[in-house]
Amino acid sequence: MLDRHQGGERVVLAALDLGDPDFAESTSELRLLAQGAGLDIRGEVQGKRSRPDAALFVGSGKADEIAALVAATDAEVVIFNHELSPAQERNLERRLHCRVIDRVSLILDIFARRARSAEGKLQVELAQLQHLSTRLVRGWTHLERQRGGVGMRGPGEKQLETDRRLIGIRVKALRERLAKLGKQRRTQRRSRSRHRVLSVALVGYTNAGKSTLFNALTHAGTYAADQLFATLDTTTRKIFLPRLADGEAPSSGEVVLSDTVGFITRLPHDLVAAFRATLEATAEADLLLHVIDASSPVRERQIEAVDQVLHEIGADAVPQLRVYNKLDLTAAAPGVGRDEYGRLQSVYVSAQTGAGLELLRDALSETLLAARETGASETPSPSTVHSA
Repeated sequence: MLDRHQGGERVVLAALDLGDPDFAESTSELRLLAQGAGLDIRGEVQGKRSRPDAALFVGSGKADEIAALVAATDAEVVIFNHELSPAQERNLERRLHCRVIDRVSLILDIFARRARSAEGKLQVELAQLQHLSTRLVRGWTHLERQRGGVGMRGPGEKQLETDRRLIGIRVKALRERLAKLGKQRRTQRRSRSRHRVLSVALVGYTNAGKSTLFNALTHAGTYAADQLFATLDTTTRKIFLPRLADGEAPSSGEVVLSDTVGFITRLPHDLVAAFRATLEATAEADLLLHVIDASSPVRERQIEAVDQVLHEIGADAVPQLRVYNKLDLTAAAPGVGRDEYGRLQSVYVSAQTGAGLELLRDALSETLLAARETGASETPSPSTVHSA
């Protein structure tokens, strides 16, 4: 048995190529995640296998290579770009003599650092506890100690069982509080629906520029930075679209615009489940603005990752308008894309410089008018990826 090693800021990154086409992109993301968490990256080890090792995930030789790098760089933590089992974490910590965490734990830690609202903190805590509950397996010596003392003789209750029971109680309390907040949010949405206020949600891969675009459209002043998961809490503001007010159907021209958390490949399922109440706003929106980094060479895989998460939360049937952002980093000019029937499919803008924002406002008005007149079910689905 061992006591778990303490964490730290000096880290070594480890990634294993298992034949995935997005290996290079995923490894680069791990580096950005570690940098965004303020960690001191002391080194990086990569390897290639046909399948993970059951005990160490990496082979014994690669584990020794990582151990040597940890010792040489005085690293305190090894972060794997994969989801490790509790047994693999425990075996690796024995072998490497330092703390070992996986990609899921790193993302959860970043969310814990960045959450600002009370609901966001509750959601992150729920995800962390759900993840931790799978790790309470002979990883800590105190978890095997039985409680004793006067009146407690006999088998007693192992600390492991106590921890599991306490985590279960806390998880139940968090779910109840989040359910209450979700009910309040649904009441607010019903109120907007009665007043015929349309809702638009910004979705997209993390660091695609959603918050910058949100600020440009609403002047909200939401925090935006060139880092993964810069903002987590959903922010909602109203914008005015004159063309909606001028339509035949009664409307004030006001639209509720929501900025949501960014997505990423292999987003932890516990995190998706914990944020489900917040992401309900996405599933119930009248339109999704799918913000895409036009300068990214892997934007097609990023689009697939976003569509996958939208499917998981039941928002894949909501009409989409694709917004190719960051034109200032490409040679492309602002514009719109239409299908062979003349229906809007995409808009090309730069939220940083403001280029194309008026085109986006017009596209929003046109798409929402079409949805209001013909029904959201007839609104065209997004086309294949356009070259930016």
